[in-house]
Amino acid sequence: MKLFRLLILVFLAFAIVIGFTPSALAFCGFYVAKADSKLYNKASQIVIAHKDNRTVLTMANDYQGDVKDFAMVVPVPTVLKEEQVQVGKPSIIERLDAFSAPRLVEYFDDDPCAPVYYDRALESAPTMSAPAPQAMKRSNSNLGVTVEAQFNVGEYDIVILSARESRGLERWLRGNGYKIPRDAKRLLKPYIRQQMKFFVAKVNLEKFDENGYQKLRPLQIAYESPKFMLPIRLGMVNSTSEQDLIAYILSPKGQAELTNYRTVKVPSNLNIPLYVKQEFGDFYKSMFQTSYTKEDKKVAFLEYAWDMGNCDPCSADPLNKEELKDAGVFWLDDNSSNEFVPPNFRRFSSNNVFITRLHVRYTRDKFPEDLMFQETSNRENFQGRYILQHPFTGNTNCPAGRRYKITLRQRFEKEARTLAKLTNWNIQDIRQKMNIQGQASISLWQSFLYWLGI
Repeated sequence: MKLFRLLILVFLAFAIVIGFTPSALAFCGFYVAKADSKLYNKASQIVIAHKDNRTVLTMANDYQGDVKDFAMVVPVPTVLKEEQVQVGKPSIIERLDAFSAPRLVEYFDDDPCAPVYYDRALESAPTMSAPAPQAMKRSNSNLGVTVEAQFNVGEYDIVILSARESRGLERWLRGNGYKIPRDAKRLLKPYIRQQMKFFVAKVNLEKFDENGYQKLRPLQIAYESPKFMLPIRLGMVNSTSEQDLIAYILSPKGQAELTNYRTVKVPSNLNIPLYVKQEFGDFYKSMFQTSYTKEDKKVAFLEYAWDMGNCDPCSADPLNKEELKDAGVFWLDDNSSNEFVPPNFRRFSSNNVFITRLHVRYTRDKFPEDLMFQETSNRENFQGRYILQHPFTGNTNCPAGRRYKITLRQRFEKEARTLAKLTNWNIQDIRQKMNIQGQASISLWQSFLYWLGI
């Protein structure tokens, strides 16, 4: 009889655990912290505004070192004219980063002894400077290099080159004072074979000093070509470690994705222990590395995809019309989308701009090809989002409150296991940190025994 009674109690306890699961998403919550590009020491940032065959590419320069040694060589599909190149605003890239960064959000449990019912539809979420352009040779038949155009933009001296073979191009660049990595000819060769041109930039030291700049500003180029791609192989020529690239792709259609590598969503919408609020940067880096390794280090991760007209929750306001123009968006006079937006979203002027944030960590062996993109009509919203669910700490001396305390312990254990799986952190260390904050974590069997008073 005692055994039968015990089994009945265990069954009832199990039924309570299953039947009473407070919703972690009862509110839109509010933004707590973001995992932006500052987490990474070697993170290149690129903004691509693309529609049809037209592309505006903004390249942030995270160059570390003396600006006199800076040289940028970027393969481009066409010969660029002076009016197609300009200096961008660093603040635009910072704004896009802040708006689209993976984020931490908080929710708070209601009093289980006084449940409140909400209408969710109403809820709201010292060498010499570079030679002057006129001093450069227009062509060199021995090296097979032709200077197609040369001009100055801001603090940069720009040269557009075409070449017949990579060794000659490498020699030309070195001979004209460009410090490029050794063995660059090997990676230049495929672009020459595709008959691409080379956008070459170097800092004009006089203008840099004259204007008192502290850092290099982004360069922005515009061109028309059926090629929707980003050359990354030249960036690997002198790399000894993994590199991070964060691409903000702006489109009037919808999500952008890679065609020659898989695009995978980062793990998202998961509850994690409360103490991660103080360690969110470390958490996200560990979580990203774990996911990157799990995917064999050869995928692009989708961290954010959203209509620029709204956000939930907002870590930063969407860019306004003038900022979007600065980011290269050129279709702002087109008809905006009439897509329905739920009332709990913050609504801004859309301007028909959809942002996709892709994070690529790459090495020579895992990413042997340049990144090839395509626009899609998929306007599904997505964000890297991690949830802190605060328990109710008041009096729970009621039947619903006692059931709540049982489920609470189970929830804490699930959060601990989720965190360990995401990051490969030691589960015992996680439980210890949770216990320090009073967020106890116990096993399922211990919870049954606790409920039974055994």
